[in-house]
Amino acid sequence: MEERVQKILARAGFGSRRQCEILILQGRVKVNGVTVGLGAKADPQKDQILLDNQPITTQVPKVYIALYKPRGVVSAASSPEGKKTVCDMVDIGTRLFPVGRLDVESEGLIILTNDGELANLISHPRYGHEKEYRVLVAKRPDEAQLNAWRRGIVLSDGYRTQPVDVRIEMTTPKGAWLRVTLREGRKRQIREMGALTGLLVLRIIRIRIGTVMLGNLKPRQWRYLTPAEVKKLRQPHSTLQKSNVDRASGRQK
Repeated sequence: MEERVQKILARAGFGSRRQCEILILQGRVKVNGVTVGLGAKADPQKDQILLDNQPITTQVPKVYIALYKPRGVVSAASSPEGKKTVCDMVDIGTRLFPVGRLDVESEGLIILTNDGELANLISHPRYGHEKEYRVLVAKRPDEAQLNAWRRGIVLSDGYRTQPVDVRIEMTTPKGAWLRVTLREGRKRQIREMGALTGLLVLRIIRIRIGTVMLGNLKPRQWRYLTPAEVKKLRQPHSTLQKSNVDRASGRQK
């Protein structure tokens, strides 16, 4: 059966659908010897699909890994500048790519996989997978600052953020640790929200993506996701919320 070529590439482990679209736009993909453009379709059972003139293998075992990304490491499969990447930290002989990027100064949970379909489910805002963070700020926020985050803030590019769940987790001698939950992932969003509300962000640790928790992992440590974790990541957040409500209602009966 014919499918869009970017979907076939994503399923074969060459990145998310968006990343595979870029491969096509770069002229690196051929079907039956012809370079294809966006929108092209192919049948992986009948057609020869080449990436960089090498045939792709569509039957690749799927791998799902939770990694604690330390500060100073790039959230990418490769770095043109030669910097250490998250994929350098997991040597299992399988080509992986990161889902849920963190800027180089941030740390915490990141998912590595070769499943482009799951990457799309996690990354696309329509599926509503939450990302939760512990955020250290340089001073104790007041209610006005917290409420600005909760309402949404207009960033420097004119984009207004979705409402953010934020609360003070604990105070420090001069600042505070915040617990922040986002339902979107704008570049450097937490740092910019802090700067625009007078809260200098000193440290960001992501502790959850969807239902996957960082848990007891230490910087540079990683583990395989369980089948149950992968199954839940495939469900939209709204479905999980309904399931949790149904279970809670059942316990009350």
